[in-house]
Amino acid sequence: MARKRVHEIAKAKGLTSKEVLAALNSAGVEAKAAASSVEEDVALKALETAKTGDGAAVTAAEQPTRAAASKPVAEPKPTGEAKPAAPEAGKPVRPVRPSGDDGSAATKPGQKKRRRVVIDSQASRREQPQAPPRRPPRRRGGRRRRPLLEEPPAAPVVEREEQALTVPSGATVREVAEIFGVGSADVIKQLMTLGEMATLTQTLSDETIEVLAEALDRKIEIVSAAEEAVEAPAYDDQPDDLVDRPPVVTIMGHVDHGKTSLLDAIRETEVVAGEAGGITQHIGAYQVHQNGNTISFIDTPGHAAFTAMRARGADVTDIVVIVVAADDGVMPQTIEAIDHARAADVPILVAINKIDLPNANPDKVKGELANQGLNPEDWGGDTVFVNVSAKTKENLDSLLEMIILLAEVEELQANPDAPASGAVIESHLDPGRGPVATVLVQRGTLRVGESLVAGAQWGKVRAMHDHTGARLQEARPGDPVEVLGFEGVCEAGEHVEVVENDRRARQLAQERAQRLKSEQLARRQARRMSLDEVFAKAREGEINELGVVLKGDVSGSLEALQDEIAKLPQQEIAVNVIHAAPGGINESDVMLAAASDAVIIGFNVRPLADARRAAEQEGVEIRTYSVIYKVTEELRAAMEGMLQPEEVEQTLGQAEVLELFKASRVGTIAGCSVTDGKVSRGAEVRLIRDGTVAWTGRIGSLRRFKDDVSEVEAGLECGVVLEGFQDVKVGDVLEVFETRQIEKTLE
Repeated sequence: MARKRVHEIAKAKGLTSKEVLAALNSAGVEAKAAASSVEEDVALKALETAKTGDGAAVTAAEQPTRAAASKPVAEPKPTGEAKPAAPEAGKPVRPVRPSGDDGSAATKPGQKKRRRVVIDSQASRREQPQAPPRRPPRRRGGRRRRPLLEEPPAAPVVEREEQALTVPSGATVREVAEIFGVGSADVIKQLMTLGEMATLTQTLSDETIEVLAEALDRKIEIVSAAEEAVEAPAYDDQPDDLVDRPPVVTIMGHVDHGKTSLLDAIRETEVVAGEAGGITQHIGAYQVHQNGNTISFIDTPGHAAFTAMRARGADVTDIVVIVVAADDGVMPQTIEAIDHARAADVPILVAINKIDLPNANPDKVKGELANQGLNPEDWGGDTVFVNVSAKTKENLDSLLEMIILLAEVEELQANPDAPASGAVIESHLDPGRGPVATVLVQRGTLRVGESLVAGAQWGKVRAMHDHTGARLQEARPGDPVEVLGFEGVCEAGEHVEVVENDRRARQLAQERAQRLKSEQLARRQARRMSLDEVFAKAREGEINELGVVLKGDVSGSLEALQDEIAKLPQQEIAVNVIHAAPGGINESDVMLAAASDAVIIGFNVRPLADARRAAEQEGVEIRTYSVIYKVTEELRAAMEGMLQPEEVEQTLGQAEVLELFKASRVGTIAGCSVTDGKVSRGAEVRLIRDGTVAWTGRIGSLRRFKDDVSEVEAGLECGVVLEGFQDVKVGDVLEVFETRQIEKTLE
């Protein structure tokens, strides 16, 4: 059996290293320390002997007692002293210690008699008057040695639920060791046993961290940077510090049901005219005033591609207005918007739009929405319905009054005197102004000159504008504002907060950026494959990838594009988004696409002059779009073009061999009768003998009587010479077929 260290054997048996060492020494095995290596079978045998109480495993603590017991005890001489009283029943009998020249029991002249104190397993007790039960003798140094394998005193067991350790995604070996409370060498050793070599600063994938935790018996919870960002900080504001704030209202609904037109009618502006394809493709935030009350509106796109953008709008909103066309009714995106509002746990108000059309049927819409759980108030439900018309501006005042009424019921308040915090609604890169972020202030007052941090980006507020373009010096809770001054383009949906200075903002942003970088590196390592696997998959045709570099005008559009790409069938063709960022297409994007054999897709952006020249030199394809549908359509077409053509076999005919002829120059000629279809010269053929394919090849020559022919129809006879095959027998069947390639399409 293999050799093992003493501490490993002790851990496997649930003992201490000292107990195992004592057993080994008693058995005559030389082992000096816990790191000593011994034969495992010898150690197990010594431990087993100690458990059974064999004399070979007597501990050092027991040896003096046995030695004393083996000697004859001399009868004590009568001294005239009183004999000790007999012990009471049920109490242990204290053995009489022999007295002799060694003075072990007798007290020497001039020596004070020692007072014995009994030590309890729970607490030290005061001196007992009665004689205590005998304890094992002391070793030098005054410490008693516990007998081998003696069970420690039972302590009350308190069951505690083990708390999961929080591990950031993409953590390094050193960070994992610190969180687990073990040495870095132990983590590296465990990784080596798993077949992975790693250094202290190497990032680990989530799967590797989970395997490590299981091996080291740790309960963990891996948290990514995105999950940390979702958890908004909780504030403890005093009731006296809270004031009323404007409600944040999100407009949701299906495409072309008039959401933006309704909002335009409310604020008397034209936004739809500036949108490509007549649909809203960005999130807009606006404010309107009604009878001295302010309402902040967020307009979310209604197309299914912008599901994530609508979800982000519902997360920051207080009231959701579902817009349904009176002439169309409930549609899939309407149901989806209702689900988002319910997930956000916010009140829902329904605006039935386009009631001015001749075929409008508001009652039908109410019935369809009632099936979705939105029962109108006039039908005995609790959902507010308002019939409106964006074109004629009918009942718009009633809609605003109902929104204000719902806001009063919600009692929306915030602390305006605290440091400002909120959420990024949208962000983009403006050619003249730089990074611009639309921020919804949710708490505190945001002022010009304050330092901000939003995820991996930081900045200082250089200027603020409202939805009309007017400059602002401060923004209070509930106000959506455009903020200029960030160092880079923020991710839409990031939490924004004011910090004490630029230095602190830069530090927080760099920490966040490092977290994101570590996560990306860990994910790339998790997807890494060996060269042998790559070559094997390439030979089998399993690797076929379309690389894409995405550039868009705003981060929300990029998010929607990536969601649409993920929905494409990717079983045979994988679409790999190598890079996605807002802003124009520059030369570095072209160089990245050239190195990765990728194409560049721009959404509402154009390539710069140097990027266009570099693309021509490198042969990189750049495609720009203004409507998202075209992107997915052309991606699907490109993926279908990359699919390997499917080979389809079609049977042309069959012929039976009736007779064989020999020719000196030609070889064996098979006299055949065409039984089905036709036989063509040069066609592929199988020779089937007794139901088994004996040969596959081509027809070299085909004759009818003495004439060469190109094909012979069913019911006729012909002579066939097979290309490179002479072993033809009477009764063989020739199956003539052809193989065609058919272009495959995605499901």
